[in-house]
Amino acid sequence: MSTTRPPARPPTPDPACACAGHGDTPPPSILPGVLPLAPPPAPPLAPPRATPLAPPDREPAAPAEAPAARHRWLPDVTPADLPIADPDDDPTDPGEPPFAARREPRRSVSRRGFTAGLGAALLAAPFVGLLTRSRRARAATGATARRLVVFFSPNGTVPARWRPVGTETAWSFPAGSILEPLASHRQRLIVIDGLQFVGATNHEGGMAAMLTGSGAAGDPSRGMSVDQYVAAAIGGGTRLRSLGLGVATSAWGGSVQTRMSYSGPGQYAPPDDSPRGVYSRLYGDAAPGGTDLALARRQSVLDAVKGDLADLRGRLGGEEQRKLDQHLTSLRELERGLGGGTCDGGTPVADLPIWANDSFPAVGRAQTDLLVAALACGATRVASIQWAHTVAPQVFTWLGHGEGHHALSHMDDGNTAGVAAFVQAERWFATQFGLLLDKLAAAPDPDGGGSLLDTTLVVWAKEMGDARAHVCTDVPFVLAGGGAFTPGRYLRTGGAPHARLLVSICHALGLANPTFGNPAAGAGPLGGL
Repeated sequence: MSTTRPPARPPTPDPACACAGHGDTPPPSILPGVLPLAPPPAPPLAPPRATPLAPPDREPAAPAEAPAARHRWLPDVTPADLPIADPDDDPTDPGEPPFAARREPRRSVSRRGFTAGLGAALLAAPFVGLLTRSRRARAATGATARRLVVFFSPNGTVPARWRPVGTETAWSFPAGSILEPLASHRQRLIVIDGLQFVGATNHEGGMAAMLTGSGAAGDPSRGMSVDQYVAAAIGGGTRLRSLGLGVATSAWGGSVQTRMSYSGPGQYAPPDDSPRGVYSRLYGDAAPGGTDLALARRQSVLDAVKGDLADLRGRLGGEEQRKLDQHLTSLRELERGLGGGTCDGGTPVADLPIWANDSFPAVGRAQTDLLVAALACGATRVASIQWAHTVAPQVFTWLGHGEGHHALSHMDDGNTAGVAAFVQAERWFATQFGLLLDKLAAAPDPDGGGSLLDTTLVVWAKEMGDARAHVCTDVPFVLAGGGAFTPGRYLRTGGAPHARLLVSICHALGLANPTFGNPAAGAGPLGGL
C-alpha cells in the first residue's frame, strides 16, 4: 500500500481564482500516474466557526492552527478512532451547564512530571492542561432512520445546471443536467435547493460550516460535525463509533480545507484514505492468512503504556482523573477496533497508490464497497465518504479532461467548453452517489426491516453554491433513504439556514436537539422537510 505523502511545495497560484495558497497545479502525488514521496509540513488550523473570510472573489490564506500536529503523538491512529464519549455529559441537553462551569479544583501536575514516561506522555498528551473536552449524547428512542451516511463532493456547482424543473412533487431532471444520472432513484430522493450557510463564504468557510453549522465550544452541539454528533448518540453499541472513508483527502495534510468532520472545535475526525487500512479495521488481517504488522505495532504501543497511565492517575486531581478514566475507556474501545475485525469474509482490496490522480475512481469504488460492508456487518452505524476536498485539483483524465476540477469549477458561462467539462465531472460524482444508493439498496439491513437504503439516511453535501462566485448561498443538498422523510420531492427553501437541515438530520436519527451549530442561525428543523 502506498501511503507516503508528496514532497512539500506550495501549489502554483491559479490566476483565474484568487484562492490564496492553492492553485490548480496539484502536488506531485496527484499528477496523473505519479506516486507521492514524502510528507508535507502541517498546514495551519482555522476554527470551525465560519465567518466571512474574504470577499467572494478572493480566498483567504489558511490561518494558523495545529490539530493535525496535536495528534501526531500516535501517527498510525487517527482521532476518528478515539470515541468522544463522556458518561456524565449529554450534548442534546441544552440545560446542562458548560464543562468549564462544572470543573472542580485539581492538584497541580508539572508538565515535566507529566511527560516523564514517554509512552504515557504520547497517549496522555491531550490531558496536559485538560485541553480536550468531550461529550456524549444519549440515544433517543423512536428513531426512524437507523444509520447515517454522508457523501461529499467538492468545489460547489453550477446551480442552473444542477436544479431540477417542476413543482415539489411533479418534477424531473433536465436532459444533460448534473443530477440526471440519479433519475432511476428519483422516488427515493429529496432534492433541497436554496440553503445558505449563515456567516460563511468561500471554500474554507463553506468546508468548515458544512457539517458543523459554524458551531463553537459553547454552543449546544459543542462544535462537532453532525456525523460525529449523531455517532456520539447512536454509535456506542458498535465496534466503530463512526467510520470516515476518504478518497485523496490528505495529500495536502490536515487543514480546514481538507477536513469536514469534527469531534469538537478545531478537532478533526480525519477520514482514512487507504482502502487496505479500512479493510484491516473491518476484517482484521490485511491479507488472507497474514498478520497486519501495523495493527500489531499499534496494539503493542497501547499495551506498553497502560501501566504508566494507571500510575499517572494517582497524581491527578479529581476532574483530571475522570477525564483520564474516560481516555482509558477510549483506548479499550480503540483496542477493540484494532483487534480482529467484526466483519466476516470480504474480498481483499488492491494495493493502490491512494493519492495518484488516476487511482481516484478505483479508490472511490473500493471505499464505497467497504462503507456498505461496514454497515451490513454492523461494524458502525455512522459512516462518511469524502471525495477529495475543497479546492481539489484532481484532473478527470478518465473523462478526457486536461484541467483540474477546481479550475473547471470557476469557468464562467462564456467558456462553454469549460462549463461543459465541469458539468461532466459533476455528473460523474452524481453517478458515484447513485452507485452508493444501488449498493445500499442491494444489501439487507442486518437488523431486518428491508434494505440498508430503507433504514439509512444518506446525505450528499457540498461546501458551496455557485463555485464561480465563491458563495455559500443556494448550496445544494440531496437526501436519500432512511424512511424519516417523505421522498420523491424537490424542495425550494428560499434561503433557509442550512443549520436547520442539520437539526432535521439529527431528529431523523432520534435525537431531540432544538438547534445545531451556531444558535443564531435559528432553532427547529427545516420547514417542509
